[in-house]
Amino acid sequence: MGSRELAERMSPGEATQSGARPADRHGLLKHSREFLDFFWDIAKPEQETRLAATEKLLEYLRGRPKGSEMKYALKRLITGLGVARETARPCYSLALAQLLQSFEDLPLCSILQQIQEKYDLHQVKKTMLRPALFANLFGVLALFQSGRLVKDQEALMKSVKLLQALAQYQNHLQEQPRKALVDILSEVSVATLQEILPEVLKADLNTILSSPEQLELFLLAQQKVPSKLKKLVGSVNLFSNENVPRLVNVLKMAASSVKKDRKLPAIALDLLRLALKEDKFPQFWKEVVEQGLLKMQFWPASYLCFRLLGAALPLLTKEQLQLVLRGDVIRHYGEHVCTAKLPKQFKFAPEMEDYVGTFLEGCQDDPERQLAVLVAFSSVTNQGLPVAPTFWRVVRFLSPLALQGYVAWLRDMFLQPDLDSLVDFSTNNQKKAQDASLHVPERAVSRLRKWIIFRLVSIVDSLHLEMEEALTAQVARFCLFHAFFVTKKPTSQIPETKQPFSFPLESQAREAASSAFFSLLQTLSTQLKQAPDQTRGGQPWTYHLVQFADLLLNHSHNVTTVTPFSAQQRQAWDRMLQTLKELEAHSSEARAAAFQHLLLLVGIHLLKSPAESCDLLGDIQTCIRKSLGEKPRRSRTKAIDPQEPPWVEVLVEILLALLAQPSHLMRQMARSVFGHICSHLTPRALQLILDVLNPETSEDEDHVVVTDDSDERRLKGAEDKSEDGKDNRSSESEEESEGEESEEEERDGDVDQGFREQLMSVLQAGKALGGEDSEDEEELGDEAMMALDQSLASLFAEQKLRVQARRDEKNKLQKEKALRRDFQIRVLDLVEVLVTKQPENALVLELLEPLLSIIRRSLRSSSSKQEQDLLHKTARIFTHHLCRARRYCHDLGERAEALHAQVERLVQQAGRQPDSPTALYHFNASLYLLRVLKGNTAEGCVRETREKQKAGTDPSAMPTGPQAASCLDLNLVTRVYSSALSSFLTKRNSPLTVPMFLSLFSRHPLLCKSLLPILVQHVTGPVRPRHQACLLLQKTLSMREVRSCFEDPEWKQLMGQVLAKVTENLRVLGEAQTKAEHQQALSSLELLNVLFRTCKQEKLTLDLTVLLGVLQGQQQSLQQGAHSTGSSRLHDLYWQAMKTLGVQRPKLEKKGAKEVPSATQSPISKKRKKKGFLPETKKRKKRKSEDGTLAEDGTPAATGGSQPPSMGRKKRKRTKAKVPAQANGTPAAKSPAPGTPTLSPSTPAKSPELQKKNQKPSQVNGAPRSPVEPAGQKQPQKALPKKGVLGKSPRSALARKKARLSLVIRSPSLLQSGAKKKKAQLRKAGKS
Repeated sequence: MGSRELAERMSPGEATQSGARPADRHGLLKHSREFLDFFWDIAKPEQETRLAATEKLLEYLRGRPKGSEMKYALKRLITGLGVARETARPCYSLALAQLLQSFEDLPLCSILQQIQEKYDLHQVKKTMLRPALFANLFGVLALFQSGRLVKDQEALMKSVKLLQALAQYQNHLQEQPRKALVDILSEVSVATLQEILPEVLKADLNTILSSPEQLELFLLAQQKVPSKLKKLVGSVNLFSNENVPRLVNVLKMAASSVKKDRKLPAIALDLLRLALKEDKFPQFWKEVVEQGLLKMQFWPASYLCFRLLGAALPLLTKEQLQLVLRGDVIRHYGEHVCTAKLPKQFKFAPEMEDYVGTFLEGCQDDPERQLAVLVAFSSVTNQGLPVAPTFWRVVRFLSPLALQGYVAWLRDMFLQPDLDSLVDFSTNNQKKAQDASLHVPERAVSRLRKWIIFRLVSIVDSLHLEMEEALTAQVARFCLFHAFFVTKKPTSQIPETKQPFSFPLESQAREAASSAFFSLLQTLSTQLKQAPDQTRGGQPWTYHLVQFADLLLNHSHNVTTVTPFSAQQRQAWDRMLQTLKELEAHSSEARAAAFQHLLLLVGIHLLKSPAESCDLLGDIQTCIRKSLGEKPRRSRTKAIDPQEPPWVEVLVEILLALLAQPSHLMRQMARSVFGHICSHLTPRALQLILDVLNPETSEDEDHVVVTDDSDERRLKGAEDKSEDGKDNRSSESEEESEGEESEEEERDGDVDQGFREQLMSVLQAGKALGGEDSEDEEELGDEAMMALDQSLASLFAEQKLRVQARRDEKNKLQKEKALRRDFQIRVLDLVEVLVTKQPENALVLELLEPLLSIIRRSLRSSSSKQEQDLLHKTARIFTHHLCRARRYCHDLGERAEALHAQVERLVQQAGRQPDSPTALYHFNASLYLLRVLKGNTAEGCVRETREKQKAGTDPSAMPTGPQAASCLDLNLVTRVYSSALSSFLTKRNSPLTVPMFLSLFSRHPLLCKSLLPILVQHVTGPVRPRHQACLLLQKTLSMREVRSCFEDPEWKQLMGQVLAKVTENLRVLGEAQTKAEHQQALSSLELLNVLFRTCKQEKLTLDLTVLLGVLQGQQQSLQQGAHSTGSSRLHDLYWQAMKTLGVQRPKLEKKGAKEVPSATQSPISKKRKKKGFLPETKKRKKRKSEDGTLAEDGTPAATGGSQPPSMGRKKRKRTKAKVPAQANGTPAAKSPAPGTPTLSPSTPAKSPELQKKNQKPSQVNGAPRSPVEPAGQKQPQKALPKKGVLGKSPRSALARKKARLSLVIRSPSLLQSGAKKKKAQLRKAGKS
């Protein structure tokens, strides 16, 4: 910090004068580490990091504007301009520009001079030429971006000269210096440009038209200083006939330069503006653009023409727009849109949409130009089909007047198509086609009409909230009229009849109009926004359309339907209108609005398919009258006519029939209506829905016909279908080749035994197969061969027909299956509505097993996307809306016994499933039923349960408290789940899992209390049940819900039982041989720690003496397996338990510690020490250690009670008299007998520091030294260690004082002399 403060106080001048320049430099580097990091961040590729670093650098320099940091920053940024990393150069250039912009006192000439000196182009090496060139270029750009270059005349002139010098290195910089020069000169003042212009622009027209940059500089001068340019160059006509080819070449070069950037070159737009200024736009567009660039067959040039077209739209008048939008450029654009279909091909359509959207948004006050542009783009057609999409978002920018004019133009083109006004074209493949039917006008009219009708619908779809109501009504009436009605005689009351067709309306166009009308009806009837389907009169759009259709039907002399109505169908229509009037009396009810919607939609469908909708209308009207007029005494009505089904069942059948139609509008309507009638649902009505969903019965059902929407999809996609047949034919040929291969495979697989027998009989009849002596027989004649060939041909033809019939039948079955799955997915909407709006309905309980059967089947065969969708939707309804619902049935009635049986059945099915995911659904269903039974109160159920419990032998099973008021039979469900739990614990591959039972225990703790004895029993069982039981007990004992079900004595008794079981398991701790046994030991220790934690939280007192003895007895076996795989976790859990018992874990000795091994190691430690080492005869003798450890008589010295000679004073003080301490977890004992611990488990454990101080130095590897040494070993001579070995109690104060005195009187010189003697002995031994 001192050097940093010093560097901040000293200025550069003071540092130089005092001769401390090197010190200041080092001080700068020391205190400015954050400052130096700014330059690293500036070069990073992330833009946010670069900007943040630049801002921090400027903020840092603002506080030190005169310091050495400024010089270093300039030097570092200038150096960064020429770094090897190309991505870092613009970053340093931008940072330098911002620095120069922030500190205006920095002279630009000085900075430019530093750049030129740093990167001198005349002295730089050849290998560094490219970085030097870019450094000079980015340096000039930095000066320009600072905004100060145009104000500094001297720096500007030097920069211009430098750019002119850089322009000569075209191989490295290409046209970048010239572009930079043009950008700079475009910002300078007129006077400065007049002064600089003679130096930068040559007075040669050939040079001016040689490159885009020179031409752009010329155009800049012509715009700013035309008088000076005229004096310099003279009068120049760029659009003359001799200059047009050179202009085309310049524009081609400009197009190539922006090929990767995909943008419009500035030179092209400048030429366009110049042509408009000189009133030469038609000549420029015809000769330069259409006959020049467009004829080159060069895609970058074509894209330049397209971009020039889009950019020119705001600049042109209405007459000029007509010239541009009906020429070759827009026709070529249409060809590009039709042919650019492959994914990797560049598509210009999105870019053109942006151009058109920008134009329409910018000229809101000029609806005529808006309408002209939109009509022009809609008139670009490929054999009658416009290339613009039907759903074009640019219409949102249209003004109301322009929108009305566009809708009117679309209607007029639908009625009287003007093919001559279209900019029509054909692709190359279409031109090569020899089919004359592709070029007839009727086909073009049909394609145009289909596109127009869908275009009208898409306009309403995107703008129906902003459109005027009258305009929306016009479009809806237009679609309805031309979809279902035909004009017989025009009348003034119906404006649609006054518009005749120039071409007859064909059936395909009428079908497209019908499909588009229902799509429009869906848009107008959507309920996603606030009342969008309501008109100003308060009635829905469908009501007004029905009224309009009734008006048309009443004018039968002027209008007739496409499909004429019979008398019965007309009566159904009139009854529908009468029912609508009756519903108006119940308009306050939400159910009446849903019925009205249903009646209106089915009534409109009467126009499309009268025969099918007539019966539905009658049934719907009957159901509506019954539902709205029913009284609380419905049983009397049923008694009068018991054969008549309830109205809700009839209505459910109608909704199922409507769901079979591929209409999203019908699907929404069915959901809405069913949501209002599901409260009246009967078991029979629900069974009608379940019959569709049940896989066993739905495979053969025939009462519901599922329709296919392929025709409608084909009609909807007709307007976007192009006739580019080359790619289609190639893809078809590939499909045919693949089909032929598959046919060969199927042909080989479809050959049956009957065909083989027929083939053998034909060959034998033709004598083509002979016996053993067939070689001697004569060959067949020509006639016989021809007959045989004919027989074989007929046989194989019949076989091919049979194979094709089987294949068709297979495809038909697959298609029917797909339609059936789609139908089931739509019917699931009704199930979702039921469980969402009526979760308390008892009928919801009937949905469990059907949904589970769908899930079961889909999990087994969920290969197709439809099966996946069906599975996901069913699982979502089952899990989120049913099992996790907050509300459930509270009125079971007589269903309690059946639900108990269902719980048992579901649990048994869960145990028999092949996998856990399927079993989880069944188990969750049983938990849901348990919640329902537990939450219901029924006196009969409680009375019956009490009688069963009184008859039983277990009086403790009587429900008490809230359990006594529920329908749940605890004895029955306990027996069910105990069986499942036993199966889970004993069965090897059980689909049940631990989380399933944990969910059961947390939701139903009383049931858990009854199941805990099973878990405790299996704690000491075989390996796998023991492991699973321990895992379950670990989580269960920590649950608050389970603890609340136990009284304190019961809980303590349970803890004691579990502790006894765990203690029994731990007697074999450390003897694991297999992975399963090792896992069982881990789970036992984990359960033990959970017990300790629970007892600590509950403050329970348990006798842990036996457990402590067992754990201490297994310490040696654990140490033997200390290096086995996975033993570290086992040791951690073991010592965690021992720490709770008051025994601390010993600290491991370091591997590099040079300690003399004790001579009194236990046999076990010697054996483990010797394992894996070389024999004694192969060992290399370590003379130093031998000399240091052998006594004079040659016997090894006992190092357990002596200290090494190199031990210092502090370490010698640690060898004072010590109490018998714990070593490696063995508690100190008053008697030398091992294995009889006297430590109480409740005794607080000592800290590791205290244990380290009290540890005896004579204990190694956990084996305490015996007071009696083995035979053949010399007893230690020193008294201090010997006292520690005896294991006596702590000494008195007098003894400790004497020990301290004995340590103090030792002289360090004696130790040093002893060390010298040992070194001398080592030298002598080495010489000898």
